[in-house]
Amino acid sequence: MILASSIFIITLIFVIWQPKNLQIGTTAVVGAIVALVLGVVSFTDVLTVTNIVWDATLAFIGIIILSMVLDEIGFFEWAALKMAKFSNGDGLKMFIYSILLGAFVSALFANDGAALILTPILLAKMRILQLNIKTIVAFLLAGGFISDSASLPFVFSNLTNIVTANYFSIGFVEYFLNMIIPFIVSVVVSILFLWLLLRKDIPKTVDINLLKEPKSVIKNMKLFYFSWVFLGFLLCAYFIGDAYDLPISIFALGGGIIFLIIATMSKTVEPIRIIKEAPWQVVWFSIGLYIVVYGLKNAGLTDYLTIVLKDLSLRGDTIAVVGTGFIAAFLSAIMNNMPTIMIMDIAMHDIGNQAMIYANIVGCNLGPKMTPFGSLATLLWLHVLAKKGVKISFAQYSKFGLIITPPVLLLVLLAI
Repeated sequence: MILASSIFIITLIFVIWQPKNLQIGTTAVVGAIVALVLGVVSFTDVLTVTNIVWDATLAFIGIIILSMVLDEIGFFEWAALKMAKFSNGDGLKMFIYSILLGAFVSALFANDGAALILTPILLAKMRILQLNIKTIVAFLLAGGFISDSASLPFVFSNLTNIVTANYFSIGFVEYFLNMIIPFIVSVVVSILFLWLLLRKDIPKTVDINLLKEPKSVIKNMKLFYFSWVFLGFLLCAYFIGDAYDLPISIFALGGGIIFLIIATMSKTVEPIRIIKEAPWQVVWFSIGLYIVVYGLKNAGLTDYLTIVLKDLSLRGDTIAVVGTGFIAAFLSAIMNNMPTIMIMDIAMHDIGNQAMIYANIVGCNLGPKMTPFGSLATLLWLHVLAKKGVKISFAQYSKFGLIITPPVLLLVLLAI
């Protein structure tokens, strides 16, 4: 247990610290190699982990490629400008609409897509609007929070969703029907608590005349209109594919590649640049870290969790759901939600409580918002902001996250 824990802790420290710009994927892969060489995991374990995460990883690549192409044609910038125009210069309306936009992007393009693509666009627009730094940070904190709290409705909305759905053989439609209510509750209560916490920094009015007209940012209008039809067909394809028990990555990766080809043929994007700029480090990060985490399973950590979770399952649905959700949330906050989801899934394998499985997903999606290193989306979000000259300190983020996350998490868990 000591060796496996040491490898995991050191790997996680380097992932969070990133000394000399050491990439997160490189760190995770090195940690996995060390675990393999020292016998903490076997080559068979590596194959087992690969079998668990391959669908999630390929789906993530597809969603990011699709998001990057849409970003290139001006889709997300158009959405941000349209949101601002809809507010008619009302600060509160703009605050709420920006959260709803973040929820839309997170649900359809995954939480990491929301963090990578939408954050710099919103930041640029807020600077054009000449908002003060407190207001900018308030809008950014709200956007960062909703990127994870709204990543519930579809299997592809979060890597944790895909891994768990595959692990427990939960179909796309079954997952959606069970999580649509918690998703709606999460968005509504997130807006409420974000307003309560940040209302002093929301301006009464905003001069939206400083912004461009939304249509002016679209590079190819025909492709833009086609993208809406394409997204509609792609969403339908997920539901149809579920009837035939097809892996979600077939549609996510296939859709991303097809749309990239169409955009290339219309001479709107440069495919080589899109592929080169895709966040491949996230792929190596997820695979490498899962292998390191499997070493904790081999060391017996999941056995202790199984005992606790089995006890919770005997205490009634409400206690089981809330207890599971908060355990997942706490573990995600201190050791990242990527390893937590795998540890929790393995620990719950033989318990057979469906509600606890969904509680685990909710806990792993919302819980990491308590700390800056709780989720990959938050790490990416902070990295993007730092590159753009906005630094949010560990203390500032943690204070915000620890206040807002527990009440939102509790209400969402009760909606399962």
